[in-house]
Amino acid sequence: MIAIRRARPSDAAAIGAVHVATWRSAYAGVLPDHYLANLSVMRHAAGYEQAVADRRNGHAVFVAIASGADAPPGHEWREGGVVIGFASGGRARRPGLAEGEIETIYVLDDYRDRGVGRRLMRAMAAHLAAVGCRSAMLWVLEANPTRWFYQRLGGRPVARESIRFAGQPLEQIAYAWDPIETLLAATAPAKEG
Repeated sequence: MIAIRRARPSDAAAIGAVHVATWRSAYAGVLPDHYLANLSVMRHAAGYEQAVADRRNGHAVFVAIASGADAPPGHEWREGGVVIGFASGGRARRPGLAEGEIETIYVLDDYRDRGVGRRLMRAMAAHLAAVGCRSAMLWVLEANPTRWFYQRLGGRPVARESIRFAGQPLEQIAYAWDPIETLLAATAPAKEG
């Protein structure tokens, strides 16, 4: 079974591990190999422990948990399940593009194409709407091979900018959902029958 819930401080190490694993997969060939090799689960875990506790500006972190037959091999009986993905966000960090911002969303490779990302996006959209955001956006590197996911959910490109990251010049694109109900509709559970 895969469930989505609000993250707890005890999830920070697992969130950090998912962050590192997904970056090494998604950004191989985009970011320098030495940068990816030196990513630290412990450093990211410390940052996510703070992020989980920080609720200023409507900030929240959600995790996707796999348990039972859906748990990764070797973790089938772990009480409470295993973190396989997460998303975070809150009110937009800079004004102008949208009121709410999805800052991160990462899902382990083995769980892609199973609806986990869509469910995390829905949790974030519902949270942002609940804290009063009428629109949502996110930034994604143009070279990220999974950016099609945001387009499939109806995200419209609304901005582009050049940045430097890990010593590399990169392009990033902002996708927006305005009104936020367009994201909620795109991520609604499929009707059976």
